[in-house]
Formats: sequence, structure tokens, C-alpha cells
Amino acid sequence: MKNFGFLIFLGIILSIHFAVNYYIYHRGAQWLTTMPSLKIAFRFLMLVLVISYPAGRFLERIWYSPVSNTLHWIGAFWFAGMLYFTILIFATDLVRMLNYFLHFLPKSGTEAFNNLKLYTGIGIASVGTLIILGGFLNAWHPKINKYDIDINKIVKGKKNLKIVAASDIHLGTIIGPRKTYKLVESINALKPDIILFAGDVVDEDVGPVIRQNLGESLKKLSAPLGIYASTGNHEYIGGAERSVKYLEEHGLVVIRDSSYLIQDNFYIIGREDRDKSRMSGSRKEVNELTSALDKSKPMIMLDHQPYNLEIPQAAGIDLQISGHTHHGQLWPFGYVTQRIFELSKGYLQKGDSHFIVSTGFGTWGPPVRTGNRPEILEINLNFK
Repeated sequence: MKNFGFLIFLGIILSIHFAVNYYIYHRGAQWLTTMPSLKIAFRFLMLVLVISYPAGRFLERIWYSPVSNTLHWIGAFWFAGMLYFTILIFATDLVRMLNYFLHFLPKSGTEAFNNLKLYTGIGIASVGTLIILGGFLNAWHPKINKYDIDINKIVKGKKNLKIVAASDIHLGTIIGPRKTYKLVESINALKPDIILFAGDVVDEDVGPVIRQNLGESLKKLSAPLGIYASTGNHEYIGGAERSVKYLEEHGLVVIRDSSYLIQDNFYIIGREDRDKSRMSGSRKEVNELTSALDKSKPMIMLDHQPYNLEIPQAAGIDLQISGHTHHGQLWPFGYVTQRIFELSKGYLQKGDSHFIVSTGFGTWGPPVRTGNRPEILEINLNFK
């Protein structure tokens, strides 16, 4: 039954993929009536763009190579291209529809019309390319977001705790050695007491992570109180057991529906990702994870997907760190995630519980961010 549901989902995604690309191809071919010598090259380019991502993802599972990497990168960039070229072309079509009633454009077939058509196509291609390039550069420059949070609990011998956290790293073909090195260097430079990763450390299949030996960089992370992580939906998409094993072999402690008492001072609780229920059974409720804990001690929870914030609030969680949303990653999807989640990014206090949702460090799909900056969290907890 699950396989049947997945096939339906895959069919829907592929249908949308091909429909959007046909729209771009059809309108591009109309534009190239002004430059007919480019039509054959344009058809070949569109064919490569359409098949590159699925072909690259398939190939890297059986033959990880420069060929599979190149196809993966081309296809990933084209996801952003599909979005922004569709928006730009659709905006042009709206102008054409308006012209049907108001007749403010040159008449079809005239030299003025052909020139307008030519320069409109050049403008769309140029603007779309610049947006993608700008989003790519933005995705490579994470910022440090700082939070100072007061926890109304006394911790003997400790007045504050410096947490450095990240989510949605998506280690794999796109987030490779250079970006992983940048993550490690940036985190270590903040001199954290403890490092926390709120899910999606691995981007689906752990194979490219292993082949690029990204774990060697992770082993260089340094924090006196340790490095802890929770699972995310992408660990489950690619096979959680294999991903978790690899991460734990390279210095991370992955907390799966359990908790750790750190120096008899505070708890780190890690929830299994909610997608576990679709893949391999249910996860524990928050109350199950906290029922046996000493609630006079601070409780910090990693829960990848920030749904139902009232539940950890009712359970007395002091701080929950989440990710998953990417706050849309690509504009305008941030407006969608704001409607889905009570907190799509940033900070929220509900009663005595504090919530932080990260926009994430890496990217999923296109290596492009146009809706926000990638980030690392520096969280200073003050105990009172």
C-alpha cells in the first residue's frame, strides 16, 4: 500500500515537472521565431534540463561519478530555473492577455512587435539567470543568528550555556566537502559548550556522503559537552539506519526518542522525525519522553518538524530547536510555509517554552536561496 501511494505521489510530481517544462519550452520556441537558428540548440538544451535531475539521482546510486554529479548539479539549478522562468513568462502572458482588451502593444507581425518580442525574451532569460546566480551566491554565505534566552530554572554551578545549532545541512552531492568544511569552521569559531543538529544532516541517500568522506570534516567539530542530533525526514527518505550509523561513527550522538542528562544539569531530548510513522512505525509522544525526567532541570528538545507547538509547551519543554521549513528557501514559498507552520522561522515564546525554527544551513533541490539566508544558530541560555 505504501509503495502504491509512493507511485501515485511520484506520478503527480513527474506530471507537474513535465507540464511546467513544456510550458517553458512552448513559450521559448515561440520567442525563437525571432532567432530561428537557435531552435535546435534550444530543443537540445531543454531535453538536457528536463532529464538531468532524475538521471543524475538515478546514476549516483549505481555509478557515482563526474557524470552523475554534473547531471545532478544541472538538474538542481534547473529546479530554480523552472520556478523563476515560469513566473517571468506567466507575467508576460498576463500582459498579453491585458493587451487583448486594451490594445496597447504593437500589432502582431510588425517590425515593432518582432523587436518587442525579441527583447522581451532576452530580458526574461537575463533576469531569470541573474536571480538564480544571486540565489546561489546567497546560499553560500550563511549568517550567524544570535539568541539570548532566559530559562527560569536554577542549574547548580552553571549560570549560562552556549549552544551552537544548525538544521537542514543536507550533506550529499550538492553540500559537499567545501560547504561541510565551512560549516565545521564556522561552528568551531563560535566556541560552543554544546553543538546540536535538528535533523536533515544527510540529504536522503548517504552514499554520496560516504564517497566524499564528509564525515572526516564532522569529526573536527569540537564542543566540551558533545555533539548531538535528531533525525529528520530526509534521513528517513534515504534510510535512517544507515545514515545514523555513519553519523555516529563520525562523532555525532543521534538521539532517537530518548534523552541524555548532561553533567547532571540539563536534558537534551531528541525526537524521531514525524515521517518515521510513514516509513517504519510510530514515534513516541512528548509526554512519554519527559514523564520520567526531573522537570526541575532545563529540558532542551530537538524536533525537526515544528508542528503542534502547544504539545511541547504543555509538557514543560524549555527550549525546542527545529528546522525543516527552510522558510520556503525560494521566494515566494516562504508565504506558504508561514501558513502551514505557527513558526516558519525565527523565535517564539509560548508561556515558559521557547521555540526556534532555523531556516537551515544547506539547501534541498536547487543550491539556491532567494527567500532568506542560510544560518547557524548561536543560542545563549541564561539560567535564573
